Amino acid sequence: MKNFRELIVWQKSIQLVAEIYKTTNSFPESEKFGLTSQMCRSAISIPSNIAEGYASSTKKEYARFLTMARSSAAELETQIIISFYAQLCLINKRIMPRSSDPCLQKVTKLKFKKIMPIKNYLSEAV
Repeated sequence: MKNFRELIVWQKSIQLVAEIYKTTNSFPESEKFGLTSQMCRSAISIPSNIAEGYASSTKKEYARFLTMARSSAAELETQIIISFYAQLCLINKRIMPRSSDPCLQKVTKLKFKKIMPIKNYLSEAV
């Protein structure tokens, strides 16, 4: 591979960043500088560390950056769980039952369909 953009895990993590931004857009304004900001930073850290590690000069250094990316994925997973339990996905400022809230469904899907494959790949790569 010529560069990090060809790495499937990097491509999937970029898609994850976009999903996190879309999802956190529906969070309450009061979370703009709280969980919303933290989730976006954690998500951005995943592909950033993969890219930085790929550009490093040694395999040991690359593995260190992949470990940091995996840690950021775990951090983001935790924040997704917190957002679910805190019911931050509110529609028209009213709490809806968890099973019927599309935002909460999206948050749950993010955890299982987006984050887990990235974490699994990074665990195997290190």
